[in-house]
Amino acid sequence: MSREHPSPVLRFVRRSVLGVFLVGALVVGGTGFRVWAVARDDDRTTADVVLVLGAAQYDGTPSQVLEARLRHAMNLFDEGVAPYIVTTGGNRPGDTYTEASAGDRWLTEHGVPENRVIPVEEGNDTLGSLRAAADRIHGRGWQTAVIVSDPWHSLRARTMASDLGLDAWTSPTHSGPIVQTRQTQVRYILYETAALLYYHATRAPADEAGDVGADK
Repeated sequence: MSREHPSPVLRFVRRSVLGVFLVGALVVGGTGFRVWAVARDDDRTTADVVLVLGAAQYDGTPSQVLEARLRHAMNLFDEGVAPYIVTTGGNRPGDTYTEASAGDRWLTEHGVPENRVIPVEEGNDTLGSLRAAADRIHGRGWQTAVIVSDPWHSLRARTMASDLGLDAWTSPTHSGPIVQTRQTQVRYILYETAALLYYHATRAPADEAGDVGADK
């Protein structure tokens, strides 16, 4: 007895589904690999500014995540990587301080001259904060920035900054709660992979999809 072979249409559908699945897996896997690879890149090339992306603050006191970023930015400033530090981030309803002002306050309390810190107190997500910072940076006739955030956030931040006309590279912090355990690292790599793919598809921050990361 001869076996019935699938119709040409069915074979085409199966191959199409398999092809879409394989392409999707390659895109997701490739993006995840890039998130991981850029996270390991610490580029301290001289720039116009060190740009610190905001994170949670509590009545003017930076969270552990934000303090780790600020401390790293201050070290870059002390090394002469850039003559100015830009702090970013707005506030939530009811907050007295913005993330940018909390960062400004912490830096000046730890010895960075007040006239070397530029708080940009706008934006409640990565894209909004970077857009406001890019406007301020361009307004001063500057073009280059070293972005300080957490390692896994670096590729998405750099991509957005480039789309906003900044010549930017990254020097991530390798301290703080986000980089302390492998489980946390894997979770943030997965989140940032999804967030970057969402941004590429929509040119909007992942926050608009209702999925807000701890570091924006």
